[in-house]
Amino acid sequence: MRESATNKAPETLPDWPFYTVLGVVGATYVSLIVAMLVADLFFTTPGHFVSALRSPEIRYSIQLSLFSCTVTTFFSLLVAVPMGYLMSRFSFRGKYLLDALLDVPIVLPPLVMGLSLLILFQTAPGKWVENYIPFTYAVPGVILAQFSVASAFAVRTMIVAFDQITPRTEQVALTLGCNRMGAFFRIALPEARRGIFAAATIAWARSLGEFGPILIFAGATRNRTEVLSSTIFLELSIGNIEAAVAVSILMIVAALVVLGVTRKFGLRSFSEKRV
Repeated sequence: MRESATNKAPETLPDWPFYTVLGVVGATYVSLIVAMLVADLFFTTPGHFVSALRSPEIRYSIQLSLFSCTVTTFFSLLVAVPMGYLMSRFSFRGKYLLDALLDVPIVLPPLVMGLSLLILFQTAPGKWVENYIPFTYAVPGVILAQFSVASAFAVRTMIVAFDQITPRTEQVALTLGCNRMGAFFRIALPEARRGIFAAATIAWARSLGEFGPILIFAGATRNRTEVLSSTIFLELSIGNIEAAVAVSILMIVAALVVLGVTRKFGLRSFSEKRV
């Protein structure tokens, strides 16, 4: 009896304090997000939405935002798909340096990105490009400013997508006489379609919310380079808080839709399919 008492396993502490800490931390942050959204909703009225949508400047910013975000997403995918495949499938000298450079647009302050673009187009090559396509303080500059940041997020998404695809089927295709390009277009690309969709939605959403690079490089000129994010800045600068909040809610709704679509059809569904 004495021996069994000494060999008795020590009592473990209950798990509820740990779960309580997790719940409190998570609930605090979620409550902050919900509180901000609710505050925006109660600050504005349907009349503010109507008056904002009747404004020619805001209607132009909506149209330019939809156009620029779509074009930016297209060009981001043109870069993200091959770069994601390269970084996922191949090892080469300087890969770690390239991997770090791909994160520069993500970690740099947005204003620095815009200033860097502005300085770039003050150099001789940049001025030569400006002779054919004006970028500085023009609509192409809006797209380039969005592309410089959104493409980095799209590349990261595509790296994850290709990492989730086993290369075994591509290797089998190579042994059967298919070249690397054929294996990419016939096998890897179709299997990565959900990742491509996720990269497109993330790039679009990021382009919609971009502000710093656009303000520095393309400006915020009414009926010229004004997008939704710069509309908020312009409306606040003239004290029209109601219109700024109305536009903010429009952007919040667009972001929630994009995030919902990504969660439904993007990388999560792709990962579940692989499992």
